[in-house]
Amino acid sequence: MITRYNPGIALYHSKDLHNWQHIGHALIDQDQIDLTGLNTAMGAWAPCLSYCEQTKKFYLVFSVVYNIQGQHFDLDNYMVESDSVTGRWSKATYINSSGFDPSLFHDDDGRKWIVNLVWENRDGYEHPGYITLQEWDDSAKKLLGRPTIISRGGTDRGCIEAPHLYKRNGYYYLMTAEGGTGYGHAVVLSRATSIDGPYEADPQRVVLTSQPYDFNERGIDDAYKFHFYNPGSALQKSGHGSLVETQNGELYIAHLCARPFVPDLRCMLGRETAIQKCYETEDGWIRLASGGVLTQLETQAPEHARDVIQQTNHSKNTEFDSAILPVEFQTYRIAASESWLSTDEQLGLGLKGQGSLFTPRDKSLVARRLQSFDCEVTTKMSFEPERTRQSAGLVAYYSAINFYYLRVYNSDSLGGKTLGIMVSDLGEKKELKDARVRLADNQEVYLELW
Repeated sequence: MITRYNPGIALYHSKDLHNWQHIGHALIDQDQIDLTGLNTAMGAWAPCLSYCEQTKKFYLVFSVVYNIQGQHFDLDNYMVESDSVTGRWSKATYINSSGFDPSLFHDDDGRKWIVNLVWENRDGYEHPGYITLQEWDDSAKKLLGRPTIISRGGTDRGCIEAPHLYKRNGYYYLMTAEGGTGYGHAVVLSRATSIDGPYEADPQRVVLTSQPYDFNERGIDDAYKFHFYNPGSALQKSGHGSLVETQNGELYIAHLCARPFVPDLRCMLGRETAIQKCYETEDGWIRLASGGVLTQLETQAPEHARDVIQQTNHSKNTEFDSAILPVEFQTYRIAASESWLSTDEQLGLGLKGQGSLFTPRDKSLVARRLQSFDCEVTTKMSFEPERTRQSAGLVAYYSAINFYYLRVYNSDSLGGKTLGIMVSDLGEKKELKDARVRLADNQEVYLELW
């Protein structure tokens, strides 16, 4: 998951693993994380939330990636903490800069450990790299000693990343993502009796995936692997998992996935999160309750929750009549500021123009996530463009290079205020001039997307 928006890293709460309430964000202030000017694919990557019984605190670790050009992956890893998941989170504490996907493990002896991918930037070596372990001093807020390499992969799929450590029945379990973040993605387990290894690989190879074919692509720098698209899988790109145990001892793996459109395999909703019920075998490995390794659209609910599950309703009317934006709305890269954003009980949301939708710097964009392929979005807008560079409207925004923009702007050829559509496909801009409509001055317009 990549956080491009402010406030950053959304937090959700559930009592049944089905109904989820958006309870806030961990990164609120600009001094916690500064994403100003970063390219559209950069930002806060792979946040990992944990709770420590000894300290009675929540910890959240994440990467801030600034650049991926030249196989270098310039980044910093950080940690924030809080006494309450809904409370005030601390300023960010620096961890390291060796590679992304940090995770914090709280051992039962009170010691804490950071595991993360170390990115290999040299030609001729396997990318992304390998997983390291290093002790974390929670009092001094710094790493201790030197990092230890604990895994180069539990399979030969390659592209190891996303490490998490768990301790169960005397074993340390290392859960990783392997096969790349695309169509070869998978969740892989290894285990050891000592935290620093050696780790033995799961005899089943993978715990869950969308592509069950056992392949060897070590050393192949292709994270997307379109050739492994599996039309027989309901979910695609399944991987990067986290293990969850309910109060009744039931096991689940929450994981990333995607649902692409065929045949171009574009994923309009981006990376989504799914959950699969699991069980532990007699010899201590984790398996899907559904059988096999393919992820499913539906899974068994926890026993205690089966009587309370209700369909979540995502529809909502927003008036923007409060001084604070509703929790599901965010701004792009920069915090909401009176210098460019206002809310009013009578006038609603007011925006002062800044950069274009293409800019990596300041832009006046207020957005919420699409949560369904089938949706309608409608807004009423008042806007009087005075110059040709000015525009405002409603945008279906995937990134700074992929969007559909229904905009009001000033057209010389049509003689003034005009409604039109601009499209960006991988950064290539196109104006749909046959779809333009001339508007009257001072005319309010209703914009709708479906």
